[in-house]
Amino acid sequence: MATAMLPLAELRIAAAEAGGRIESLVLYDGQRELRVFGSSQDRDRQLALSEWPIGNGTLTVQAGTAPQRVTTVDRLMLLLPVLMWIAAALITWFLVTRLLIRPLKRLERAVIQYQPGQPALDLPRKLGPATEIQSLRDAFGRAVTRVDRSEREMTGALEGQRRLVREVHHRVKNNLQVVASLLNIHGRSAKTPEARSAYAGIGRRVGALSIVHRNHFAEMEESRGIALRPLISELGAELRAGAPEEARGLNIELDLDTVYTTQDVAVAVAFLVTEIGEFAMLNCPQEPIEISLRRSSELTARLTLSSRVLVPDDDSAPEKAQFERIVGGLAKQLRSALDRKLGRYSVDLPVFPPA
Repeated sequence: MATAMLPLAELRIAAAEAGGRIESLVLYDGQRELRVFGSSQDRDRQLALSEWPIGNGTLTVQAGTAPQRVTTVDRLMLLLPVLMWIAAALITWFLVTRLLIRPLKRLERAVIQYQPGQPALDLPRKLGPATEIQSLRDAFGRAVTRVDRSEREMTGALEGQRRLVREVHHRVKNNLQVVASLLNIHGRSAKTPEARSAYAGIGRRVGALSIVHRNHFAEMEESRGIALRPLISELGAELRAGAPEEARGLNIELDLDTVYTTQDVAVAVAFLVTEIGEFAMLNCPQEPIEISLRRSSELTARLTLSSRVLVPDDDSAPEKAQFERIVGGLAKQLRSALDRKLGRYSVDLPVFPPA
């Protein structure tokens, strides 16, 4: 056996050197206790007590420390990261708004306010120190300048193309009128009635084509399509003007809606009106001819020509059979079937929707 002794002073020195701000230190074995430092009144001081077994559980150390209180400085230290984060967010928002968003908004307003046709794109010169935004401004200016230049070139080319097409149609119209005049002159000098009738028939068809080109030339100013109402009215006037002596009193009654269509449809309509009008004029000049044009749907209209001479199944005469083949072919060109009824021929033709 061996016995060792630790003086109370050494225990106090060891406890003081351990740190932790120990206010009270007591050793006890369940029956006796040894107070290293502190007094018996420490229990009333609301110390934080903790017990630690030593010596294989034969002794217990009770240490009392002053409770830790959170001071204002401690609270500030705890809130300092949050305050730093809020300050960093505010500074970042201010810098981004001042140096990035506000210049971009000014640039956006300048681009939105620009209208095609204006002399130049007026972009703000001062957009902050960021060279990227200044480069973006210069890129916008170059792009708008190129687009404006290209649009001006395309507009000029389109206007030149319109003038060229207008001139072509004008020249074609003039040439067709010259051909119709020559046919009329040669028809007057023809020696037989058959030759004069042939010249007159060819002249009426050339004149009908000339009328289509004249209306197409006028339509190019508005780009709405060829108006069938003035076209058919002019065709009726030409038929009356070019009628032979026995059909000078020919009466053509018109009931026409205002519809517009393409040039191909207008050519077929002009020839169809000329063929049926000429056949009725030459075979039954004393009977009136009724021409009706009614819109039947948004994209179609129905053209009807009425005369007592129109008999669908009467192919006794060779000219009647040829007439039926011609008008049937013209109806096929309109992509519609010719509705043949006694005294009335009708056909559906495509038109533009109403404006």
